[in-house]
Amino acid sequence: MYAVKLVFSQVMGHLPLHAFRRCVSRYQGERYVKQFRCLDQFFVMAFAQLTHRESLRDINACLHAQRSKLYHMGIRSAGVARSTLSRANERRDWSIYADFAQNLIRIARPLYADEDLGLDLDNTVYALDASTIDLCLSVFPWALFRSTKSAVKLHTLLDLRGNIPTFIHISDGKLHDVNVLDILLPEPGAFYIMDRGYVDFERLFTLHRAGAFFVIRAKSNTQYRRRYSRPVDKSDGLRCDQTIVLSGVNTATGYPQPLRRIKYHDKQTGKTFNFLTNNFVIPAQTVADLYRYRWQVELFFKWIKQHLRIKRFFGTSENAVKTQIWIAISVYVLVAIIKKRLNIKADLYTILQILSLTLFEKTSLIQLLAESEHTMEESGMSNQLDLFGY
Repeated sequence: MYAVKLVFSQVMGHLPLHAFRRCVSRYQGERYVKQFRCLDQFFVMAFAQLTHRESLRDINACLHAQRSKLYHMGIRSAGVARSTLSRANERRDWSIYADFAQNLIRIARPLYADEDLGLDLDNTVYALDASTIDLCLSVFPWALFRSTKSAVKLHTLLDLRGNIPTFIHISDGKLHDVNVLDILLPEPGAFYIMDRGYVDFERLFTLHRAGAFFVIRAKSNTQYRRRYSRPVDKSDGLRCDQTIVLSGVNTATGYPQPLRRIKYHDKQTGKTFNFLTNNFVIPAQTVADLYRYRWQVELFFKWIKQHLRIKRFFGTSENAVKTQIWIAISVYVLVAIIKKRLNIKADLYTILQILSLTLFEKTSLIQLLAESEHTMEESGMSNQLDLFGY
């Protein structure tokens, strides 16, 4: 008779373990390790994310209560002591889990490639933004932000088809957002949607030369000369569609090519926006709609801060913090992969809530999630966050 695995094992069964082993080997993560392997560390930290554990003591207490099931969870160590997990987070290179997260992202993106953005646009669309996680200066002195506090900053490039983070850079709080453009590899033909914090025309010209498109909100003091104006339908909020050249002392040198300026009035908020783009083909309304989609990256940051453990850390070193963040991202992407592979209609919030209570049960994962989806439809429950309600 077929024995159903623990829900936790079924979830972890979607991991590409061959890729994980390559990541461990690349950074010699298990050199001199006899018992608590890197995979054990990943499973324990993933368990902490899925069940909303708050501390090492919390993790240890929960796993100790279920110690007879650790082997069936895939954790081969006899026990998981707080000191063992703490040392692993402090010493094992966080790059192992960063590389593995990128492997999961490469699996997830094709699954969501056909998602409809609601725009007549076949190009890949990215939203670039950063979010700051405040830390205590006395506990995290390596992440100095200001004279009175520390912080780490998550610079994230979000693929808006599926809301999958394709690029993440973790820095201290002092790194300005625009500097991330220096380490970003532009994708020809893709659109990059950015806020005013990324206005640096020399760096934007680098994107342009790479064949990428950008839509960015202009600063109020941007100096330019108008060359040409196209007619617009002002009933939809558009005010002007112009071809301009920059005329500032430094900006004209930094970006010597013409730009497209679109002025748009949002009737709902009463605000007026000025957008700059290097794409002269797509309709002006599409440019305004693209910028509105940038808010999905804000919702992404809000979502992971609320539903994953990246605001309270299990260790204080830079390595421990980055390890926890990258494993949290891996869990987020893994759940997104499972959602698509099993064709689950429920949103990620609902899936995480169900998993948090059922990891030690022996129930078919697809049956468990499908039943919850049917229950939600009967009760008329709405998604907590429509962003993830595909």
